[in-house]
Amino acid sequence: MVNRDPGRELIPAVQKLRIQHAKRGPLRFTSHRDFQRAFERALRRAHVPMAYSAGFSPHPKISYANAAPTGVASEAEYVEIGVVQPCDPEKLRDVLDRVLPPGLDIIDVVEVRTPDFVNRLEASHWRIELPDVSFDSLAEAVEKFLAEHEVLVDRMTKNGTRTFDTRLAVIRADVTQGQECAILQVVVRHGTPSVRPDDVLAALKKVADLAPKLPSRITRLAQGPLLEDGWSVGDPFTADRIATQA
Repeated sequence: MVNRDPGRELIPAVQKLRIQHAKRGPLRFTSHRDFQRAFERALRRAHVPMAYSAGFSPHPKISYANAAPTGVASEAEYVEIGVVQPCDPEKLRDVLDRVLPPGLDIIDVVEVRTPDFVNRLEASHWRIELPDVSFDSLAEAVEKFLAEHEVLVDRMTKNGTRTFDTRLAVIRADVTQGQECAILQVVVRHGTPSVRPDDVLAALKKVADLAPKLPSRITRLAQGPLLEDGWSVGDPFTADRIATQA
């Protein structure tokens, strides 16, 4: 028999908070489900006064936005929570960062002041390090890719194989030389399904036969609204900060 806690169900959320966190180092290999478990455990350890859903199986009010794929590092993952007592965003950031394992790091917390946060996540800025690819070969492949009007790739999804245009999603692509590898930075517009960094690499293989033998190292540097220049990714918390100061 399920034990219910009516107190949790009767107390509505009095405040919502948006949290930016990173996945770094070995923790990039945690799945989204693994992170959910670790995050909920951290909320309990930090004694965060969570709001809960109603019903026979109450759940903490947490929503996750556009998580990065397993194996990909990120500096821009976002979570929203509801609490039954007001919390100071800076204090919450500190206490959550202390109880989460190193590599799952809390970067910022703001109070929710504006709606439609997910719609604000229009694009992602990715850094792709290719250890066994030369600068010249990567630059040539990217030039061929950008010259195309359409580059279709296939990906297996939970609904079967999907074919979609990677060229349409890529807003910007730059190649630089790192200390030990060539580096591709791309800004990719979000869509359904979203074009991921591995899809961009598949497109480069298709147009230029670029096929790295060593695994790439991928990091999401930012995700948020596209700025006025059309290819830079802004801070999705800006609107909440402005509303808080008003």
